[in-house]
Amino acid sequence: MSSTPLFRFGVVADPQYADLEPNLTLNRYPANSLVKLREAIEEFNRHELAFVVTLGDIIDREWKGFDAILPVYETLRHPKHFLLGNHDFAVAPEHLQAVHQRVGMPSAYYDFGHAGYRFIALDGNEISVFAPPEGDPRRDEAKARMKALETSGASNGQRWNAAIGSTQYAWLAAKLRAAKTAGEKVIVMNHYPIFPDDSHNALDSDCMLALLAEHDHVVAYLNGHNHAGNFGVVGGTYFVNFKGMVDTEDSNAFAIVSVHEDRLDVVGFGRETSRRLALS
Repeated sequence: MSSTPLFRFGVVADPQYADLEPNLTLNRYPANSLVKLREAIEEFNRHELAFVVTLGDIIDREWKGFDAILPVYETLRHPKHFLLGNHDFAVAPEHLQAVHQRVGMPSAYYDFGHAGYRFIALDGNEISVFAPPEGDPRRDEAKARMKALETSGASNGQRWNAAIGSTQYAWLAAKLRAAKTAGEKVIVMNHYPIFPDDSHNALDSDCMLALLAEHDHVVAYLNGHNHAGNFGVVGGTYFVNFKGMVDTEDSNAFAIVSVHEDRLDVVGFGRETSRRLALS
């Protein structure tokens, strides 16, 4: 068993910062996330990391939230990658189409390679009742998907969930095929979980799960959104739902993932669970 990893990367989920009083019902303390994020970045800066990824819900609401939290990320000495979550779109309508530019993302969804791995960062918010502008047909599509899920008895037909569009789905499928041809292992990242079954799962979790099941080189799917965290395995793919940083008054939640030839070691800090995930 190798002791030296190929590389390591940091993971943050759902800092969900806002200058707000705590939500005691949900045990969320959005104002405390600045201190927690600084603490996480201090830890990340002690390690040699390839990058740090934030799996969405950078803010809880309001455009000005970005002005407060993004400067904290500037203290990180490693490259940073962002995904967006539902709360990142709880901004004034005129800002909806500029969120990914505001946080410095190259585009709403993208991919990058590192040391024989292909990382695919999805925009899970495309089909939703919050990210597209008012009057956009994607809002109606989201409502139809939610209704169909509710009719079928599924628990995830919720307005805080979302799905990817057909163009992005085709892009994802093409990226998976290209990675296979290139001999790369794949880690997919999204804000929304797709497995195990949960009320927080993406509106398109079934077809996403089916697509990933066709590809034995997809070793992991990483997400946030369900702040309690979750974990599952389908075939050779691990589904790791990281816990929400915003939850609890003072206990933190973040992780460092060490990528080895034969395994992924997830080292959890604070409330986050540590896991050793063997690779076939």
